[in-house]
Amino acid sequence: MRRAAALAAIAVLLPVAGAGAADAVTGSVRVRAGDDWTLPGWVRPSANSGFFSEKAAPEFEVGTRGLDLTWRQLQPDGPGQLRTDTTGSAQGMDFAPLRDQLADGRPFWMRVFASGAQWAPEWAADECEVRPVGPDYDGQYHLPIWDECVWGRLLGVYRKLFVEKNLRADPRLRFVYVPGAFTWAEFDYDIISQAAEEGLTFEKYRSWHRHAWRDLVDIFGPYRTKLVFTGEDYPWGPWGSKTDLFAEQAVDAGLGIRTGITEEFNFHLNEAPSYGSRVERNGHMTVDERLPVHDGRHVVATENECFNDCDYKTDEPYYAVRQSNLKALQLRMNWIYVVPGPSYMKEYPDHWNWLRLSIGKTASDSPDAWAALRDAEDTYWKDRTGPFTGARKWASRPWVRNLERWLVQRDVSPDGRARRSTADVHTHVLTEENGTAYEGLRTDRAKGQTSLYFDLDDRFLAGRREPVQIKVTYSDAGAGDWWIEHEGGRSPAVRRTGDGAWKTATVRLPGPVLANGLNGRTDFRIATGRGDDLDVRFVRLVRQKAP
Repeated sequence: MRRAAALAAIAVLLPVAGAGAADAVTGSVRVRAGDDWTLPGWVRPSANSGFFSEKAAPEFEVGTRGLDLTWRQLQPDGPGQLRTDTTGSAQGMDFAPLRDQLADGRPFWMRVFASGAQWAPEWAADECEVRPVGPDYDGQYHLPIWDECVWGRLLGVYRKLFVEKNLRADPRLRFVYVPGAFTWAEFDYDIISQAAEEGLTFEKYRSWHRHAWRDLVDIFGPYRTKLVFTGEDYPWGPWGSKTDLFAEQAVDAGLGIRTGITEEFNFHLNEAPSYGSRVERNGHMTVDERLPVHDGRHVVATENECFNDCDYKTDEPYYAVRQSNLKALQLRMNWIYVVPGPSYMKEYPDHWNWLRLSIGKTASDSPDAWAALRDAEDTYWKDRTGPFTGARKWASRPWVRNLERWLVQRDVSPDGRARRSTADVHTHVLTEENGTAYEGLRTDRAKGQTSLYFDLDDRFLAGRREPVQIKVTYSDAGAGDWWIEHEGGRSPAVRRTGDGAWKTATVRLPGPVLANGLNGRTDFRIATGRGDDLDVRFVRLVRQKAP
């Protein structure tokens, strides 16, 4: 929602009713137009989190700049020395000498563009007796980094740069994209597939892959959490399902993980082993936060800048930005690449500020927990078969239920089985692969389903009773009141006007009991009285006290 729309909010304040008695009505309600991204004033950004880009943009809270180099500029003449006075170029960008880039005292992230025939030094291909593979989609050819000679020489420049020069210990260095291969230094499988057509065998590739990430970990030692693997789960490679879980191997070796495409927020990334995300049999996603990659020291990153850029195009930029960022948070990202213009940071400042304060949080220190209610089609899994798909045969496949972070919507008998809403439907936004998404769930009063139930992660409040806000984004269509119920109490009613607009009701509760006391061991429900069905798109519980 644009700021102008936010300022056009409707404010309806209901007075606090009696307190203390069982099923007492307590708290208050305020309603505003559109989405509501507000947070309490005490919230601060997390350590090891932030927005990063090619250039810093402090006015948009982008504090981490890029430090880009090529292998050729670092070792133009041979493997013996490391040059800091030479320039480089890759992907249409020109790079200043290393010494000049290091003279800037601000924090930075790094890429060493290594595999391109124009990025690697000429002596490397000659010495290893290899020829480039390609072209990629930018017309570039690349050295086969899976060749043990090429890989060994590349590790040599990493040692000189990060160990001998000790750049790994530089407190300004936030993280490094590795292995520095293929288009934009992103480890996709286009070049690998071309190499397979020319004779690269799976056995040779697997042999290299098994040790490559441990090699990098050995170089970085105690700073290994600064390494970020740029590949993906279930890659489109030449050997079918054999490489499905290869990205997970890099994470298991101790690296962080990054994707460049949460703009495709419905596609492929729901089942993501390297992030610990999986689709359960009920169609909801869960994230295994016990994985080392989520320990707060590693980097879990994405890039959300391709909305009307990078050959993507949409006439729904706010929707695309919102859903991409919700997807990033569902995967527990702590770093997000942005470009202020293409990322629409000026247009949607409230949303981006909420995101900046949300990334890197855990269930115990997050200011909020939320559920984006929806049924969305993951077209990647429509016809997917293979040995790794047995546990992925959820009942609604390829439809995935909700995006959730420490607040889960539960289908609960006898009155809480939700159905998809048709009040906000989007099809093929940004790309055909994004499929169709029904944004919202609704009650089904004709079948006795009058409520929507929610389960708050027990770690969030850890058994404490304290004031909270529950923000509910709903379609103000039809007639009839609704309210929040919890164990022993309820909020005042929210009265629908019937104008059909999407609004957010902020329900303030002074100290609700959220202790698994409702049906299905849930914590609270949105209950409806007489009238029409209620469509709800987003539910967010906000703690009012700092944890």
